[in-house]
Amino acid sequence: MKRFFSLLLFAILISVVFSSCSDTGTSSTESTTTTSEPSQQTTAAPNTTEAVAKIQLKLGIWPEDSLTDEIKMHEDFVKTFNTTHPDVEVVPSYYKYATDTFVSRAESGTLPTIFESWYTEPQKLIKGGFVKDITDLLKARGWDTAMNPDIRDLLSKDGRIYGLPRDGYALGLMLNLELFEQAGLMEDGLPKYPKTWDELAETAKAIKDATGSAGICLLAKDNAGGWHFSNIAWAFGAQLVLEDGDKFKANLNTPEAIAALQFVKDLKWKYDVLTADPTNEDWGTGFAQLGTGVAAMYIAANDAVNQPTYLNGLPVDKLALIPLPAGPGGQYSLSGGTPYMFANNATDDEVNAALDYLEIMGKAPVLTQDAIDGMNKDAQYRVDNGIPVIPRFPCWINQDIIDAENKVLSEHENIDMRLYNDYFNILKKPGNLHLEEPGLTQDMYAELTKALQAVITDQNADPAALMKTANDNYQAILDAN
Repeated sequence: MKRFFSLLLFAILISVVFSSCSDTGTSSTESTTTTSEPSQQTTAAPNTTEAVAKIQLKLGIWPEDSLTDEIKMHEDFVKTFNTTHPDVEVVPSYYKYATDTFVSRAESGTLPTIFESWYTEPQKLIKGGFVKDITDLLKARGWDTAMNPDIRDLLSKDGRIYGLPRDGYALGLMLNLELFEQAGLMEDGLPKYPKTWDELAETAKAIKDATGSAGICLLAKDNAGGWHFSNIAWAFGAQLVLEDGDKFKANLNTPEAIAALQFVKDLKWKYDVLTADPTNEDWGTGFAQLGTGVAAMYIAANDAVNQPTYLNGLPVDKLALIPLPAGPGGQYSLSGGTPYMFANNATDDEVNAALDYLEIMGKAPVLTQDAIDGMNKDAQYRVDNGIPVIPRFPCWINQDIIDAENKVLSEHENIDMRLYNDYFNILKKPGNLHLEEPGLTQDMYAELTKALQAVITDQNADPAALMKTANDNYQAILDAN
């Protein structure tokens, strides 16, 4: 199934990339959820109309407070939405999914109507009864058959669907071209970027020697550290989890995984190319280090090009996204994405309102004028705010949707696609896309991060012993669940 999913994504991506290339290229107000059920019949006079409670749509996908221009775009979406949904009160309710707080929010009934998660999470949320079954609502719209089948499987259990895709991603390597220029690593407007992990260490050192900036920002603070490290481990030939029927076995202490951890240790103690304290680097700070010139390279994906540019000041023409380097075990891009999911206490009316809102955003498999306007507004927002306009990773399989998105891209092109073509081209290579490891993936990431922290803070740390400890701890978690 993992291979099938990767191949299917690969096949759809070819269509997207070829089409695009041929075209050149938060406030968090919380309120008690109400329902739309009519009030009980009374003995009112025959001409008296029955009062109906207003539907409340709590938008957990509202932008955070710092994204002021994105908030303005959503305020425009709300105006459009309310012209056809005057009975719906839209409540901005910014929410960031976190494994340590989600259950308490769900059990207390305070989740927003719609929110975003990660593709590693849906099966746990479904099993826990924390998210709403939206199968019938999607079938009524025909959206169930428009969804990438394997993404639909990730969001389903026993034939019932509990979410829909926002987008997908594949990890690559983002480059700060200002630092590459200062280090003399540009030619004809293109970076001389590393093709292997050994070359990455050498390139990082050359940049550090020439500019004083870190060659690469590596994460070692939270689960994102283990997330990035798993992709490095695959390149060294590791398989981190083994499947045995419906059970999983930890496989973190293999020679290949240990070699990958040794490589990270060398980045710190042999090459000295990391930022000052990777144990304080998380997903967001990594983009800040790249965007502000503290680091020249950072593992990241196509869905986050706004982070180093719009949020951290890197000019739109000074960012490149290239393939992750190859290792002795191959060249892989970890693929995953972001689903939209719905609180288990949301009513059908509330979920339908959320689905209608996604249409207006241009995030649904429909081509109404509002949907096309939403796509254009999003692209223009990117142009206006110095965010690269690049192809979206495919989640919907309708060719008319893909064609419409590519048309919008060609009309709003604002970067030299040569800085991205190699990244998109490598994703067309069979076997490059690699799903996240199965099992309790976030727990595995947490154990791997502990090992990363040890080799980065202790020059005498033993990678083999650390990976054995990580393996034992992860296996105990698997056994307990």
